[in-house]
Amino acid sequence: MTTPAIEIAGISKSYELGASVGAPYRTLRDSISAAASRLSRRQRDRQETSKGSFWALRDVSFDIQPGEVIGIIGRNGAGKSTLLKILSRIVEPTEGYAKIRGRVGSLLEVGTGFHHELTGRENIYLNGAILGMSRREITARFDAIVDFAGVERFLDTPVKRYSSGMFVRLAFAVASHLDPEVLIVDEVLAVGDAAFQQKCLNRMGEVSRSGRTVLLVSHNMASIMNLCRRVAVLERGELDFIGATEEGVRRYLQRSATSTGSAADLAQHPNRRTGCTPLLGKVTLRNSLGAPMDQFLCGEPLIVELELASSAPPGEYHFAVGVDDTLGQRLTTTATYLTETFAGPDRAVRKIQCRIDELCLAPGRYSLSFNAGPREWVWTDFVEQALWLDVHASDFYGNGRLPKSEWGAFLVRSDWSIPDENAVCDSTHEAAN
Repeated sequence: MTTPAIEIAGISKSYELGASVGAPYRTLRDSISAAASRLSRRQRDRQETSKGSFWALRDVSFDIQPGEVIGIIGRNGAGKSTLLKILSRIVEPTEGYAKIRGRVGSLLEVGTGFHHELTGRENIYLNGAILGMSRREITARFDAIVDFAGVERFLDTPVKRYSSGMFVRLAFAVASHLDPEVLIVDEVLAVGDAAFQQKCLNRMGEVSRSGRTVLLVSHNMASIMNLCRRVAVLERGELDFIGATEEGVRRYLQRSATSTGSAADLAQHPNRRTGCTPLLGKVTLRNSLGAPMDQFLCGEPLIVELELASSAPPGEYHFAVGVDDTLGQRLTTTATYLTETFAGPDRAVRKIQCRIDELCLAPGRYSLSFNAGPREWVWTDFVEQALWLDVHASDFYGNGRLPKSEWGAFLVRSDWSIPDENAVCDSTHEAAN
C-alpha cells in the first residue's frame, strides 16, 4: 500500500474570541508608577473573561497520495486557509496532527516567504535556502524561474516596489520551480491575469505528473475541475465531502446557493412592467433534485418553478422564459406554446414548472427574464433580468476537456468522423459510368 504524502488526522483549530492579546498599552506615566500599574493590571486580568471560542476547523481527517492534485473548496470562512496554514507549519493545530513527507513549497498569501527589502534575485536564493537547497541547485533553476515570472528587468529591484501582479508571478515561479515534493497554493492566483493563471495551472499539472503532490484552494470551479481528480469540501470547519471532483463541486455549488439568489417575487420586482393585474408571482430555480439553486454545471438540468401572483384571476395563461447574457443580449427563449406538454392553469393550479433537461450554456453568468399573458405572443406582464444564475465548467463532452466561455455562449454536441474514401471513389466511379 502506498504511503500517503500527507496524513491529516483529527485536525481541529480553535481561536479565542475577545481574549487579551499581549500586554496592555501603557503611557510614560504608567511606566513611572509601575507598581500601581501592575496591581491594576492583575485586577483587570482577573476580571477579564474569555468571550468564547471559535472553531475554524473541527476533526478534519483525510489522506493525500503522492502525485495527487487535490482541490480544497468551500465558502468563505469554511476553514480552507486555516488548514493550509497548518499544513505549511505556520500555525499549530489545537487538536490532531498533520504528517507531511517531503519538502513543502507554499504560496498562501502575496508576499509569504519574501523579504520586502531584498531584490527579486536575492529572494529567489533566500527561498531556495529555506527549502534546504544548495546555491548550485538554485542557480540551476534560476533561469526557468525568471522566464516563468517574466520579471527579468526587475530582478535587482527590491520586491517592495513590485506590483501585486509581479509579486505573485515571482512568488509562484519560486514556489513551483524549487522542487518541493508538496506544493500548496491558496487563492492568490486570482491576482494574475487570465494568461498567467493558465500558465500556473499548466505548471501545477507538470508538478503533479512528475510525482509531486499539489493542494489547491480556489473559488474558480473551472480550475478545480480542470486540474483535480479529487476535492475536499469544507463546511463550517468540518469535512463535508472527500471524493470525485465533479460530485464534490456539485455538492459545494448546492450548498453555496442562497434563498435570495435562487428565488424572487416577480410581482414586487423592480424590473416588472405590466399594464394590468400581475400574473407573475414567485419564481424559484431548482436543480434536478428539487433543491433551490443559482449555481449550475454545464449540461445539468434546470427547473424553473413559477407561482402565479396571488391577485391573478383564474384562467389559462401562457408563459415564456428568456435567457440573456451579461450585456442583455437574448440567447434563447422557451415558452409554453412551444410544447405540447403544457396545460394552462385553472382554479386548482397555481404553480407550474419548466424543466430544461440539459443546460447547454458555456461557463458564465446569465439572467432570466419572464413574460406572461392570456394568449400566444400576447404578453401583459414582463420582468427583465429577474434572476441571475452562474454556470460552471464541467466535463460536458465526456472527454476531460472543459468548455471555456470564450468558445461561445452555447455548447453543442457533435460527431466527427473520417469518411470512407473508398466508398466516395466507388460512388463517383459509378456515377461517371
